[in-house]
Amino acid sequence: MALDRPVELLDVTEYPDVYPEAPLRRGPLRTFVRWFVIGAALLWSLAVLILVAARWIDPPTTAVHIERRLQAWIHRTPYHERYEFVPLSQISPDFQHAVIAAEDSSFYQHHGFDWHAMQIAAEDDMEGGRIRGGSTLTQQLVKNLFFGTGRSILRKGAEFTLVPVAELVLSKRRILELYLNVAEWGPGVYGAESACRYYYGIPARNIDPEQSARLAAILPLPLKRRPDRMNRYSGLILERMRQLGW
Repeated sequence: MALDRPVELLDVTEYPDVYPEAPLRRGPLRTFVRWFVIGAALLWSLAVLILVAARWIDPPTTAVHIERRLQAWIHRTPYHERYEFVPLSQISPDFQHAVIAAEDSSFYQHHGFDWHAMQIAAEDDMEGGRIRGGSTLTQQLVKNLFFGTGRSILRKGAEFTLVPVAELVLSKRRILELYLNVAEWGPGVYGAESACRYYYGIPARNIDPEQSARLAAILPLPLKRRPDRMNRYSGLILERMRQLGW
């Protein structure tokens, strides 16, 4: 008897194109992307908090320090770290000026990025010439603190978002102080004070203009260059210092 059939059977036979809806299932790729974005946001927020704290707290270590320790451990090579943080007032003005002249002559004018220097670097690269660095001291500080020496598009993108934060929460004086103290000046040598004592046996407050220019000259390749071999480049830095009124 047709009227005695179950209601479900009547629905299926009379409407054959209607099926119960299956619950939506998220794919593994979508889940991965979601958690990746959340993790990246948390890491970025942590970096911002570290930059805010750096207004008052001297960093005990940096990504470059950690990277060098890991490299020494992996290759089982001796590693001795020299890292002494000193106030900017204990670093010779000649040393400060030499580093600015060598690495970022527009330091006090820009807001984190020197677009003109970046354009020149890009043009030199496209023409097949020697690549010139276009990074400002603020960019180099952010890279030193959080990213180490590696290069990637993701790292560069994260750096570009953190540089304006550094310029916002830190003064120019504090940015310069942090950079001079965390920059790499040789194998295991970090900061102006350690560099001056390692190469010249004197504190950073007593270094003269010529010695300052020689130390600034090795910053682009601190593991390969030596101050006593930087005659030509250090001379150019001294000339640039004079042009800038120093």
